Amino acid sequence: MKRFTRLPLAAFLSAILTASPALAGSPGHTTLVLDLESCISTALQAAPEIGEAQADLALTSSKLDEAKSYRYPQINVISLFGPAPGAKREDISPTINTNKPFSIRDLTWFASTDVLLTQPLWTFGKISENMKAATHGTEVDKAKKQQKGNEVALEVKKYYYSVLLARETQGVLTELQQYMQQGKKKIQELIDKESDSGDPMDLYKIDAYSGEINKYMEEALKGEQLATAALKARLGLADNVDVAVATERLELPNDTIPELSGAIERARLQRPEFKQLAEGMAARTALVDAAKANYYPDVFLAGMVSWAYADNRDRIKNPYISDTFKHTYGGVALGLKWHLDFGITAAKVAAEQAQLNRLSSTKSYADSYIPLQTQKAWLEMQEAKKNVTITQNAFQSAKKWGAAALANFDFGIGNPRDVFDAVGVYGKMKAAYYQSIFDYNMAKANLEYAMGDHQVSTSK
Repeated sequence: MKRFTRLPLAAFLSAILTASPALAGSPGHTTLVLDLESCISTALQAAPEIGEAQADLALTSSKLDEAKSYRYPQINVISLFGPAPGAKREDISPTINTNKPFSIRDLTWFASTDVLLTQPLWTFGKISENMKAATHGTEVDKAKKQQKGNEVALEVKKYYYSVLLARETQGVLTELQQYMQQGKKKIQELIDKESDSGDPMDLYKIDAYSGEINKYMEEALKGEQLATAALKARLGLADNVDVAVATERLELPNDTIPELSGAIERARLQRPEFKQLAEGMAARTALVDAAKANYYPDVFLAGMVSWAYADNRDRIKNPYISDTFKHTYGGVALGLKWHLDFGITAAKVAAEQAQLNRLSSTKSYADSYIPLQTQKAWLEMQEAKKNVTITQNAFQSAKKWGAAALANFDFGIGNPRDVFDAVGVYGKMKAAYYQSIFDYNMAKANLEYAMGDHQVSTSK
């Protein structure tokens, strides 16, 4: 009887939650009765991981918009206002006066505006490759958001099924408590009748077994409270809102286990991690090419307008003389900008290539690990499904054994020890039966996660 059942959920959830808050019951509280899909949907809306992933996606999208904007003209405007020396035409006509003294009394004011417009024509990939990198980076963050959503969904399933397992365990323990009470009543009747089959020591045994059952019942109750509290926390519900699972029983899903080869192929096609790696490598490749483009010049079209006005200065109309403080001119030109350095560009190219090589190594790991993860979940489903049948047959046989042992005991030809043993095996196997169903559901959830079946929308 000491190990008649497995109660792993209490120990598991105790590591997650350090306290077990009371659930529902007080005035002003609202209880939401949700099925599994509703719980997942609610958790995805409240999950901080999804909000963080959405923020990362918005940041990457802004980088893409920035990269696209480099295709368009850029305009620089500089305006000045300040003092300027006065100047007259006669100072340079008919001869240039090279010995004109400076006087503060000659100071006047000036205002100027210079406008420079540049339109990139050819950058050898600086703009296009950065746009490509930003586009792939956006897809990476979309896949990250899907991955976070899948992780949240898997966690919700774990808490949801843990609540159901705790309830089923309580049902088994309640049934065992009833058997103990019936057995105690029967033995007491035999003792009262002074029957040879009645032994007071059997009463002590029943009390001892009942105490152990009651101990496990408390653990199961605590396990349900912890699982419910963890589910509520994952759903992000307010303090005055409680949650209850809509499913009444922990049952084996009526579905078929997919072929292992097909499951692995679906994982390769659907897992967000593979998409992240593919898009990430494409982004890094584009960044390597963008870094290499710095070896080459930028070709651009430039347009410039310059205007300046100063009081107490004569305008000089001579192409050989340029007056900083009083002029108007402009023009269009084809430009070439080329930055040359000794090792800086090469180092940047090497850094981007190193990041690309790092992703390549990560992809090699994912190519072997994700199929292994898929196979593990698939094998656990196979094992759990077989264990369901095995434990179901075992607890049904133990129930028949107990009925036969009790009948023999009633006729005075049986030993109460046989009844205790049968009830103990019955309780152990029935608890193991529900544990197997829980294991199957969790293996199924893990397989769905491994295959990327629970796709989370990237829209907000």
